[in-house]
Amino acid sequence: MKKTMQLIGVAVIAGVVSIGGYKMLEDKQTATPVSVIQENPTFIPTTYTSTNSLSAGVDFTEAAEKTVHAVVHVKNKSIAAQPTNVFEYMNGSGRPRAMLGTGSGVIISPDGYIVTNNHVIENASELTVTLNNNQTYEAELIGTDPKTDIALIRIKASDIEFPFVPFADSNNVKIGEWVLAVGNPFNLTSTVTAGIVSAKARDLAGDRDTQSFIQTDAAVNRGNSGGALVNTNGELIGINTAITSETGSYVGYSFAVPSNNARKVIEDIMEYGDVQRGILGISALNNAAAIASGVNIAPGVHVADVEAGSGAEKGGIKSGDIIQNVDGIKIGKFSDLVGYLGSKRPNDVVDVQVLRDGNKKNIPVTLIKLETLEIPDIGMEVKNVSQSYLKNKGIEYGVEISRALTESTKRYKIEGDIITMIDDIPIKNIDDAKRVMASRRYEDNLKITFVNKKGETHSYIFR
Repeated sequence: MKKTMQLIGVAVIAGVVSIGGYKMLEDKQTATPVSVIQENPTFIPTTYTSTNSLSAGVDFTEAAEKTVHAVVHVKNKSIAAQPTNVFEYMNGSGRPRAMLGTGSGVIISPDGYIVTNNHVIENASELTVTLNNNQTYEAELIGTDPKTDIALIRIKASDIEFPFVPFADSNNVKIGEWVLAVGNPFNLTSTVTAGIVSAKARDLAGDRDTQSFIQTDAAVNRGNSGGALVNTNGELIGINTAITSETGSYVGYSFAVPSNNARKVIEDIMEYGDVQRGILGISALNNAAAIASGVNIAPGVHVADVEAGSGAEKGGIKSGDIIQNVDGIKIGKFSDLVGYLGSKRPNDVVDVQVLRDGNKKNIPVTLIKLETLEIPDIGMEVKNVSQSYLKNKGIEYGVEISRALTESTKRYKIEGDIITMIDDIPIKNIDDAKRVMASRRYEDNLKITFVNKKGETHSYIFR
């Protein structure tokens, strides 16, 4: 009997301890996370501090309620010549037909400015926007930037202020924090999916890519392009832009343009009419080239060459330096550098930390303007490069192809090739290319001579 009473006593004590332990755990899990909510938000504010919790107690309802009414459906009507038979297809002709494209957009100010993707509104002859309350407005195109795939449009209403999403500082986004992807893909009112930030500064085309994305596993499907990626405070940290999939449907990877980059693009469009890009004035070795050159691979961007007269040269950056930090932002690879500088302008001063001969050195650098020239006739964009860069390639003069503008030219992986002549006229810089293109007749054949990345010289005739 005595032994039985002892067992009962032990059981009671264990039960009390278990209940107490459960209560402590429950209190810890249900504690409300401290949130920094911006009062009276104004146009594109940037006062965000990450406050996400990965506990089961994260509540998405507040962020969703703040966001869904500011995410809109964008409809793009365009006129394009479509071949109706094999002869028209072979001749590149066709009958004009109305084409309809759709996507999403995010209202970013109470007076109706909307940010979306360039590919959502590209070639539009008519734009309409439908809000979450099913009200439809005609939209005006303000400006676009194909490089970042960002566009700015606007709707107007004299009697109301539109709901909008304030911008957050995307530099403060943490890998693993909770996010919501909000889109309005099929004009069925806004939809919300949840996930986490999977990666930052993700490049999709290798070391020469000019983009740097936030990667998330929040579901993003067709029609969600141009929608909002928000934190749990309901603040904009990115514009949903792309997915990686063999089927065209979401398979766990989606990518967003960071809010700092999108914000800077639309501010430039509004103030200057185009995008002002600030660069250090360096060329970098990718990992493969660094290994081939026998360079010790350390985290960061390995400087291959410094452009004469650039801020990098004036500041004292040298070939062989490894850029590891800019303004306190860790630089582990080229896309980290591209992503951060994408939020800066020419003449901004950045503090660059380099590793040189095993020692760290901080160098203030004034950014210079990236000068480029689009040549629509051949579907390419070119930029100036330094003489030392050309000399290292064994080339006397030329301009570098910085971007392919059309689907046909993208197939040939021409970025990084050097154009040396147009119509047999030497091209030493983009001003030369501009003069040659301005003086020729559109109907004449166009001859381009270039040196590819293997050092081989080729010429093509464009008709």
